[in-house]
Amino acid sequence: MSEAKKEEDDVLLEEKKDRRVLPDVPDPTGQRSVLDRRGAEEKAADIASIMRNRSTGIRYKSRFPVNVRYTDIQGNRHTIIRECRDISDTGILLCVGKDAVKKVEEAGNIQLSFRIPPGSMPEGHEMKVKTAANYVRFDERDGETCAAFRFAEDLDTYIVRHKDRYIYVGSSILLIGIALMVMLMRGESVIYYKYNALLYTYSIIAAAFLLTRYLFGALYKPVKIDPDFKPSVSVIIPCFNEETWIDRTIISCMNQYYPADKLEVIVVDDHSTDRSVEVIKKTIDDIAASEDSRLNVRDRLSYIVQEKNAGKREALCRGVDAAKGELVVFVDSDSFLDPYAIINLVQPFKDPKMGGVAGRTDVANTYTNSLTKMQAVRYYIAFRVMKAAEALFDTVTCLSGPLSCYRKEIVLKHKKDWLNQRFLGHKATFGDDRAMTNFVLSEYRTFYQDTAICSTIVPNKQRVFLKQQMRWKRSWLRESLMAGAFMWRKEPFAAVNFYIGLLVPIMAPVVVAYNLFYVPLTQHVFPTTFLVGILLMSLMMSVAQLFLRKSSTWYFGFLFCIYYEVVLLWQMPVAWVTFWKSTWGTRMTPSDVLAAAKKKSKKAATEKQ
Repeated sequence: MSEAKKEEDDVLLEEKKDRRVLPDVPDPTGQRSVLDRRGAEEKAADIASIMRNRSTGIRYKSRFPVNVRYTDIQGNRHTIIRECRDISDTGILLCVGKDAVKKVEEAGNIQLSFRIPPGSMPEGHEMKVKTAANYVRFDERDGETCAAFRFAEDLDTYIVRHKDRYIYVGSSILLIGIALMVMLMRGESVIYYKYNALLYTYSIIAAAFLLTRYLFGALYKPVKIDPDFKPSVSVIIPCFNEETWIDRTIISCMNQYYPADKLEVIVVDDHSTDRSVEVIKKTIDDIAASEDSRLNVRDRLSYIVQEKNAGKREALCRGVDAAKGELVVFVDSDSFLDPYAIINLVQPFKDPKMGGVAGRTDVANTYTNSLTKMQAVRYYIAFRVMKAAEALFDTVTCLSGPLSCYRKEIVLKHKKDWLNQRFLGHKATFGDDRAMTNFVLSEYRTFYQDTAICSTIVPNKQRVFLKQQMRWKRSWLRESLMAGAFMWRKEPFAAVNFYIGLLVPIMAPVVVAYNLFYVPLTQHVFPTTFLVGILLMSLMMSVAQLFLRKSSTWYFGFLFCIYYEVVLLWQMPVAWVTFWKSTWGTRMTPSDVLAAAKKKSKKAATEKQ
């Protein structure tokens, strides 16, 4: 149910499709292994090894030049330049041409040199590679003669030796240095405390809050997989006008390394006005035609079409009513699950007091433009640091919409209140994830499972992005105020951090305006210290992403922080006075239709006057 639609310039990783539609689903007959194409032995108890082997075997379609150096049978060295067709952690396929077939077959001492462009492989792989390789076979495809080569060592190992360890050391030093400088500056605040106690109190609290987020995030560990813990799961996908992505979402939810008899997928279309229903039907038919006899697809994959557009919550509840599993997983219709997302997501529920769990959401279209790159860094830090810090105390305050899991009984218990939630007399039509999280968190524990991964499409246009951010701020403010009524009952340190986390963003516009405008205009003092503080916290976000992900997008975290201070921060005052609004702004919900009609009527009345 996302507002971000595919644009012509969206850039996504393009995996080479497996010959099977659902290659990662364990075969209930035991005749086919999920690793039968990778030459690895599958051990039911060693899921971590299965995940690693699957990851190294994924081939990504890409085109970039590769220098091939080899020795012919006479011992002479040659260099040719060929183009990549697909690449994995273990090898590469090059278009070599028919004229080079015999030369490559007889070649010895093969050396490959190439630079992996950003977006060709998962983040962190972009770098220059120079490695030995062995010729494997020729392959005729799409009218081209291609040669497959196996790397002497897999790229993961190569990257650790040639890049990651240097990044690890460098980013560690930078993080420690930045943290020390922040603490030193806050120590300076104590000296000047008497001049403006309120302002310096805020600066000390804000710095302490952010630094502890990173500290707690570093201490976080996901729950390990117990191969014997596999509760029944129902995946609910609410859909509205998502014809572009819904097929990929459905396939990713079905293609899970999870017992087929314990997983069902229910798609609920909220009366779409595009071709979504047609695409849903076709996707189900295609999967069933390929896998029904083996995986009983028709009984596990179904769809419901709402009689009228009623909103995302209604769609989710309709799916929950039809669900058979003891756990329900909510997945946005433009989010794509990793094949091991479900097996990881359910693990925290071994704790009987666990009510809900959020998975990690990465950005699928990271390399589209600068806006999506900034969001990619922001998403990663928001989940891997901020949610991880909350998970340390089992108090994750938002089980995000792209991938979250709940005990079905809890959702059903609060279903009526969730559907009929009102705030200041207005029906709540967005912020459904935070609202349900509040219901759960008031009585149970909530957690974040970093190993349960999905990727989602984010807005690549400023207009759509800004509307999304405004909606998120309104829902954050509304639901945070409501959570404040019970968070004091939680673990004391978690409660204190929650209330500080509520106060800091609300006060931020006032503090920034005071330091950047009021002080310079009235005291004629340039706000050097304040600007340096913003710079340091921005760098900390970027360097943390570099430390954790080793990605070339790291510096976009710094750019996002500047963008936030210049643009997004000033949405907060607007949210203060409009957080009761129920319109989405990016899709025509019933509230949006009603608001548009009122606006049109008011305009017509004004024109008559």
